[in-house]
Amino acid sequence: MRLVRLSALFAGLAIAASTSAAPLQADPAQPYVNRDGTVAIVGNDGLEEVIRQLNALFMRQYPAVRFSLRMEGSSAGMPALTAGATAFAPLTRDMWPGDQAAFRQVYGYDATPIRIGYNGHGPRPPAKTPPAVYVHRDNPLAGLTMAQVGQVLTSGAAAGDIRLWSQLGLKDGWAPRRIHVYGLRDDGGFATGLRYTRFKKRPFTASYEALATREAVIQAVAADRYGIAVLGWVNASATSDQVRVLPLAAKAGAPYYGPDKANVRAGLYPLSMPVQFYVNRAPGKPLDPLVKAYLQLALSPQGQAIINAQQDSEEGYLPLSERDLQVEQQKLNGL
Repeated sequence: MRLVRLSALFAGLAIAASTSAAPLQADPAQPYVNRDGTVAIVGNDGLEEVIRQLNALFMRQYPAVRFSLRMEGSSAGMPALTAGATAFAPLTRDMWPGDQAAFRQVYGYDATPIRIGYNGHGPRPPAKTPPAVYVHRDNPLAGLTMAQVGQVLTSGAAAGDIRLWSQLGLKDGWAPRRIHVYGLRDDGGFATGLRYTRFKKRPFTASYEALATREAVIQAVAADRYGIAVLGWVNASATSDQVRVLPLAAKAGAPYYGPDKANVRAGLYPLSMPVQFYVNRAPGKPLDPLVKAYLQLALSPQGQAIINAQQDSEEGYLPLSERDLQVEQQKLNGL
């Protein structure tokens, strides 16, 4: 009986080995496969070196697959995924509402994101700091929770709006002063995406002053001791030395963290933006095998090492923390 069981075990292992070694090829019926048989990838231009290295790693494992790249920015990735013109959409931010709505209109469901890293750390001039809250250099505030950031920036939070510095615990001359909120225009880009993904789609406060550029926002806070702003990917020091990045906490009672390398790498900075690949996967159906194999590779030790090698580059990408890596691996395994 034991011999029979061992024979069955070895047979099962042989089948598994045979299956794992089966050649993976691009399906010419897939719309993202070009006429020359290459797999198209369209997405963020800052990720081009990462994608090239992941492609090389993938092709060593699956020699029959070849790729063609068109890295034109995150704003190009989602339209290409919606049109079926890319195997997946590599983005270095969350999907903006317009792209989400367009994809859902075509397919009737949402695109699925798989995180493979974090986008940026800082401040580290001349590189750009990832999304952060900026206040005047004289502001004594120690930090904010993400809920408080939402109460300051938007209207309609369940816990109430925050409009005075006294509501955040500041005293003396700060206590009676109103909080002056600055930011980018609510035009479907960063500011709109922030409202949608972080603050439950609530509208910005009526006193929110929308400006045309990141530099203009930094200048406004630098000239206003009572100002505050949330901005993404800016080298504030190139505009003014009169602002500082405010540490943030994920929830009340939690420690405050800034966007420096150690905190972002550990998955502790609450406003960190992901490096992620959006995929087209219909509910109840398995993910495209080639796409799934590629994502598994990106989440493997070798794939994470490629991300880690970019930590001191201009983009400053960092690999996922162990906790977030497990979350994404489990998510991918279920697709």
